[in-house]
Amino acid sequence: MKKRMMFVAVSAMMLSSLMMACNEQESAYPGYEKTQDGLYYRFYTQNEGELPQLYDVLETSVTCVVNDTNVIIPVMDNLFQLIEPRYAGDIFSGMAMMHKGDSASFIVNIDSTFRTFFGQPTMPSQFLPTDVMRFEIKMKDFCSEKEFAHRQAAEIKGQMTERIEQMKANNPEETEKAAQTLDAFLKKNKIDVQPTESGLYYVMTEAGDGQKPEVGQLVKVHYTGKLLDGTVFDSSVERGEPIQFPLGLGRVIAGWDEGIALMSKGEKGVLYIPYYLAYGDRGAGGDIKPFDNLMFEVELVDFEDVKHE
Repeated sequence: MKKRMMFVAVSAMMLSSLMMACNEQESAYPGYEKTQDGLYYRFYTQNEGELPQLYDVLETSVTCVVNDTNVIIPVMDNLFQLIEPRYAGDIFSGMAMMHKGDSASFIVNIDSTFRTFFGQPTMPSQFLPTDVMRFEIKMKDFCSEKEFAHRQAAEIKGQMTERIEQMKANNPEETEKAAQTLDAFLKKNKIDVQPTESGLYYVMTEAGDGQKPEVGQLVKVHYTGKLLDGTVFDSSVERGEPIQFPLGLGRVIAGWDEGIALMSKGEKGVLYIPYYLAYGDRGAGGDIKPFDNLMFEVELVDFEDVKHE
C-alpha cells in the first residue's frame, strides 16, 4: 500500500477503561468528554462492533491542527499500528476507542504529542503548553498484523509480476539469451527439477524440520551468492552472520521471497534464479551485470514472528 506506515501506542490493559464513563468534572472543552486517563474526545459518528486490538494495523484519515489555525497534519490517509502506550491520554488511546467507520475529534497534550508522536526532542518554540492540539480522525478500516502482511504481499507480487512482464517485453533478445544460458547450465550440471510458475528453480540438499515460515515473519538465512560461472559475489557464511528480513514483503529480490518460502526450518538448498527474479535489466554493480542469472546456496536457519519492543 502506497502509504506511510506510522507506529502508535495503546495499552491492552487500558482498553476497557477507555470506554468507561467520562470524568465527572465538567469538560474543559465544550462538547468533549474526558476518559479516565485524561483524553478529551468527541464522536461525530460512532458505530458498534469490534475494536482494534494491540498491534492491529489501522487505516485512517487524519488531520491535526493547533489552535484551529496551525495545520500540523493536513487531511491525509495514514496507516498506524497499535503498540504499547507512551503516556496517558494521548491520541493513540483515542484510536483504540474507534470502530470501523467511526469519526471523532481528540484533544491531546501538545508537548507530549510533539515529543512522542512527532518524535521531536522539544516542542517547537512557536507553541505554548497551553495551546490546543486537536486531531480529527476517521477510522476507515483495521486488520491484524498478519492479515496486513498478506495484503501487502499480494500487492507487491502483483506489482512485481507487472514489472517483470514489462521487462521481458522491453528486452526480448536479452531475455531469450538469459533463458538459454540458464537452461544450458542446468543441463550441463544435470539439474533435473521443474521450475515454479515464475521460472525459479530450487534444489533441496538437506531437509529441515517441516515447519515453513509465513508471510511477514522474520526469517534468518545463511547464503552464498554466485554467478553461474562460480564467481562468489557475496556470502553471509563468510561473515559468520545470517541476514534477517520479513518474508514476502519485497525487502529482498523476488527469487528470494519466493524461494525461502519453499523451505522449512533448518533446510538447505540451492536457488537458481532467472535474471528477472534477481537484479533484472540493471544488475547490482560489481560482479552482477544486467540480465545475469544467479545461484544461491541457502539455509533457512530460523524464523519467528516480528517482535515488538
